[in-house]
Amino acid sequence: MRVLAQRVSEASVRVDGDIVGQIGEGLLLLVCAMQGDDAAAVDKMAARVAKLRIFRDGDGRMNRALTETGGSALVVSQFTLAADLRSGNRPGFSQAAPPERGEALYLRFAESLRAQGIAVETGRFGADMKVSLLNDGPVTIWMDSADRA
Repeated sequence: MRVLAQRVSEASVRVDGDIVGQIGEGLLLLVCAMQGDDAAAVDKMAARVAKLRIFRDGDGRMNRALTETGGSALVVSQFTLAADLRSGNRPGFSQAAPPERGEALYLRFAESLRAQGIAVETGRFGADMKVSLLNDGPVTIWMDSADRA
């Protein structure tokens, strides 16, 4: 699973002009399920995200996790995180999980975050979404479950 986490002051996602998900302070999480991902990998990634210490403490240092701040998460499916450019300038996406599997894992990721006490909003899987955010910092972190044993 690949996740691009952005610390935000606010974020929202629209589909056909209607807001389908919106948060204040927290994380905008762009999520891509990859070939071979399973429920265990998804749950581990959700736990890593929940414990990611990128929020300011009393001294202004990045030392607090989302679970400590009371912030929310906006989870948006983003299959283009699977882009492979090794063969040229046109990206290939064959390493992304097939849509039906990708959607199930995306929804599980959101539920796994909820199970850890995080308020979660989502986009709409497979839809043409318009994402707005006010990046805080900016702080943007790339995470890939393949990078960790």
